[in-house]
Amino acid sequence: MRFVALIRKEEGSDYGVEFPDFPGCVTAGSDLDEAAVMAEEALNFHIEGMLKDGESLPRPSTLDEIDLSDGAVPMVVQAHGRSRKRINIMLPEWLIAQIDNAAQLSGTTRSGLIEEAAREKLTGSNG
Repeated sequence: MRFVALIRKEEGSDYGVEFPDFPGCVTAGSDLDEAAVMAEEALNFHIEGMLKDGESLPRPSTLDEIDLSDGAVPMVVQAHGRSRKRINIMLPEWLIAQIDNAAQLSGTTRSGLIEEAAREKLTGSNG
């Protein structure tokens, strides 16, 4: 499912992001790239909470249905859920050591780095 996010920037502030289909689901980023990453994280966290509470998700609004008269810039964000599943994989020890080193240098975890690499390989991007 994809949902529309609206990005706004006021002088002296970060890029604010809100979701018309999810009142109260807001986030921000210091630049557009960070705002996009934060938007995906906020949306999926919000959806996970709704589902845990037994709430149903709204029908995604289309771009044509959203009022952009105040200058907001629309962005489509993919909802993918945040649930995780533990798996067991086997890799050569030297590769695990390199993964752990790269994860530490980039401030993430082994799982985070493997997930990022898999997403990049499957989609051709870091998103």
